[in-house]
Amino acid sequence: MFFRGSVGVLAAAAMFTVPNAPARADLADGLVGGVVGGVVGGVIVNEAAKNRERKRTTTYRSTAPSVSSAQRAETRQVQTSLNYFGFDAGYPDGLAGQRTRSAVSNYQAFMGYPVTGYLTPFEQNFLVTSHSRAQAGGAYTAQRVAAHPQGTRGLLLDFRDEMMGGNQAQSYGVPQTVPAARSQEEPMHAPLDEAALQADIDHSEQDSGAALPNFMAGQATASLASHCNKVNLLTNSNGGFMTVSAMNDPGFALNEQFCLARTYAIAQGEDLVKSVSGFTPAQIEAQCNAFGPAMRDHVAAVSLEDGDKVQRDVGGFILKSGMSPAQLGATAKICLGVGYRTDDLEVAMGSALLLVALGEPVYAELLGHHLSQGIGASRRADLSLGWYEKAVNALESGAEPIFAPNQPDRAALLRQAAYGISGDQQGSGQSGGANALPVFTITE
Repeated sequence: MFFRGSVGVLAAAAMFTVPNAPARADLADGLVGGVVGGVVGGVIVNEAAKNRERKRTTTYRSTAPSVSSAQRAETRQVQTSLNYFGFDAGYPDGLAGQRTRSAVSNYQAFMGYPVTGYLTPFEQNFLVTSHSRAQAGGAYTAQRVAAHPQGTRGLLLDFRDEMMGGNQAQSYGVPQTVPAARSQEEPMHAPLDEAALQADIDHSEQDSGAALPNFMAGQATASLASHCNKVNLLTNSNGGFMTVSAMNDPGFALNEQFCLARTYAIAQGEDLVKSVSGFTPAQIEAQCNAFGPAMRDHVAAVSLEDGDKVQRDVGGFILKSGMSPAQLGATAKICLGVGYRTDDLEVAMGSALLLVALGEPVYAELLGHHLSQGIGASRRADLSLGWYEKAVNALESGAEPIFAPNQPDRAALLRQAAYGISGDQQGSGQSGGANALPVFTITE
């Protein structure tokens, strides 16, 4: 779906965003538990998640019966985002009919994109990310909508201007740490200075919060949100995402996939938050902050140790937490999205580690990205390869794709790019842990 210039592929699959059905299916019967160590006081109840997708006979077109649940979940997220910004896509049923395409056309016309009725990857990514940011803004978003002459649609213009290096005061629903990091960016000028952007993207940044002073102390904390804004700009100027057949820069190809995966993780977390009982989004965010201190040593170890050892250590950590796998897995997916949305990479990496250790190796890709790009971890191409291999091997063995499931060659692209930056080294798959962690109540 993300081939540069491939209109046919985009037309077939561009209406999709992050799947939530597989995530919900993981929320099986849970147990009531407590938060260990007093870091967070918790209410831990895990109910069976109700499958919200009604079985229906689809008559839109002859190919409709072949639409997977993941594809429908993605389309539903796009429809929800379009409706939020006032582009009427009708009821978000996950089926891309004429009304949805009309809404897409209106969105494209409003943003000044070519009007085709089918979203390009960049247009889709911007739409869904903007929706997530707007929802996260709460009262501040409502304030800005009321003040903007375009109303809710005005948020799209402000987010676009911010991405292009405009006034950072127009940021909605973005954590305060993100504007601070973005304020260092140079404004965009035409034509786009691709060389300057690429230099910014390629420089190595490391996490400052780790408990290993000889490795992490004194380093500035990188903003992944700011980094991804630059990557998205360059991707857009290049005409689309890099493909396997036209890969001339493996490092940048991984950058693109990193930011794409981040977007999917945020959207997945936002969707799961809606099923949490007894907590407001702000309370969930506060509770997810417990992942940072609880997982700090394991997150630091990602930059230093073999992946298999990290995975064993995290597995032991999970056993000591006293929480059921279903509880911990659901919580980790929520906090993964929170961590990326708030630019708290310690929380995000800790959540990813937990998910890999709990038997979801596709999330190992995220750890590979952090290591290969040196964001949230030391730049370690040698260690990153093992994480990438764990994720790619799982995908090639039939694991449900979590990130960009409709990009058919994504596993091959990740493998080729990972080896491109790492050489023929052997890597180790790694995973994550949990202790003194929050757990949320999932309701129907």
